[in-house]
Amino acid sequence: MSVTALDPLTVLDGGLGSHLETRGHDLTGSLWSARLLLDQPDAIRSAHLDYFAAGARVAISASYQVSFDGLAALGMTESDGSAVLRLSVELARAARDDASPGSLVAASVGPYGAARADGSEYRGDYDVDSAGLRAWHERRFETLANAGADLLAIETIPSTAESTALLDLLRGSGTTAWLSYTVRDGHLPTGEALREAFSVAADVDEVIAVGINCSHPDEVLGAIRAARAVTDKAIVVYPNSGETWNAATRSWEGRPGPSVNLLESWVEAGVTAVGGCCRVGPADIAQIADALRTHA
Repeated sequence: MSVTALDPLTVLDGGLGSHLETRGHDLTGSLWSARLLLDQPDAIRSAHLDYFAAGARVAISASYQVSFDGLAALGMTESDGSAVLRLSVELARAARDDASPGSLVAASVGPYGAARADGSEYRGDYDVDSAGLRAWHERRFETLANAGADLLAIETIPSTAESTALLDLLRGSGTTAWLSYTVRDGHLPTGEALREAFSVAADVDEVIAVGINCSHPDEVLGAIRAARAVTDKAIVVYPNSGETWNAATRSWEGRPGPSVNLLESWVEAGVTAVGGCCRVGPADIAQIADALRTHA
């Protein structure tokens, strides 16, 4: 049964892929962290355990960059692809059941651009329209919706065309989800306004929260205010460390920002759940958990 609400000041996990890199795993291939689902699934489970130990109460599955197209390029069948998607949820559930019973597992529904592995999820400059996006997402969405997670994390979405396609699949699916955009300079990468982006989910009952992720921490406060202007749904935020990804060099640039120092303003603005994305590790999540406890 899908969860219908997030508790106030819920702690989400951090960046799964970047944490795996710090543990010595090479994720430079097109499958990124999803490759470990094929080669070293216990490494995924261990990473989830690290975040639960740090205080996270939601684990996001390692399905972000898993696609039927990407696995087919490796010679895998559609049945194989479905099994890999289900495994991502099973590993998160196993970690949750061992380390933090009662916590939640969110199945990651990453954007079309993530499967292209070219950084286009940060631009939204796709070669397909909304109908094409719906068709591309459909099989993966249905598999993850029935994989045993507590809800879906529709995340790092760069455009309302893609969010609309995914919301069409979510309606009547029997599962719940949060919808999280990636943001740059106060707008979606496509230039669309945040209020418009959050508004497309306002009347979708299956969406229990909206928010942003994989964005600079400085984008969070404005996003919370934009969401609060158009919806009373819960708000989830899990920004990056403050560094930026260079798709050409496949490296992170810049210095991490003090996300924990911004928490008080986020709580005052009405945030519901806080975690981290790329380059935010278990130690950072522990700091977030400690800081949020002072507001409980």
